[in-house]
Amino acid sequence: MKQNLLQQLTDRMPTFSKGQRQIASYILEHYDRAAYMTASKLGGVAHVSESTVVRFADELGFSGYPELQRALQELAKTNLTAAQRMEVADNLLQKDTVLEKVLLGDADKIRHTLESLDKDAFYAAVDKIVGARNIYIIGSRSSASLAGFLTLHFRMMFDNVRNVELTSGSEMFEQILDIGKNDVIIAISFPRYSKRTVRAVRFAHHAGADVVSITDSAASPIATDCDQLLIAHSDMASFVDSLVAPLSIINAMVVAVAMSKHDQVAERLRRLEKIFDEYDVYDKNN
Repeated sequence: MKQNLLQQLTDRMPTFSKGQRQIASYILEHYDRAAYMTASKLGGVAHVSESTVVRFADELGFSGYPELQRALQELAKTNLTAAQRMEVADNLLQKDTVLEKVLLGDADKIRHTLESLDKDAFYAAVDKIVGARNIYIIGSRSSASLAGFLTLHFRMMFDNVRNVELTSGSEMFEQILDIGKNDVIIAISFPRYSKRTVRAVRFAHHAGADVVSITDSAASPIATDCDQLLIAHSDMASFVDSLVAPLSIINAMVVAVAMSKHDQVAERLRRLEKIFDEYDVYDKNN
């Protein structure tokens, strides 16, 4: 994303032509909506032609309108409040097509994630996890559900898994105080990024631990200090984060780790099944 795009528009306003000023003014006032508009639609609301919008993107130094749109979407997803994101969704989605649009959008996110994912980083992360002294998992807000899911399945395989609770900043550091070389921390964070997760990643990196970051872009604040970066597409024009792509990465990670430690994991699962039966954990009426 171009650095400080809104400030750039403000600073360059006197140099723009009349049509460019109309586009810039609309973006400055409604960048949340402009981020999800086609060039034609943006031209319509700014009262200029589609070609003027395309030339405006070029004037700002973008390779074309799609790159400008991506920059606006990046700005929107990291800065909009939940209420603002909901307003955007209301303007973009129709009630009777929400189901189709959301599910098809989620399918696209998984496909795009697979196409762009750094597979070498994924398998390097799996190797680090398999050989780790301790495995720390951290995620906050909506990412806490992903962290909990990963913790549940890794604890079924290993006894060295620690879910870092983010109830307070001081307690978080107490939980990762001894992290260091030969340890792995898996950090999960999506916009709006949790400061505590960012601080935990920075602390673990400087302590010598291997950091696996599951996030939405290389510009994410947990990407800077990581060793393996796994990017999952999650952008959605709603106050709800789309977590299907990161969940798919996590599913693949669980399967790959289990395959790498097949005999150990199989034996541990057999022991767990005996305990489940003995203590009547699951309903077997069906």
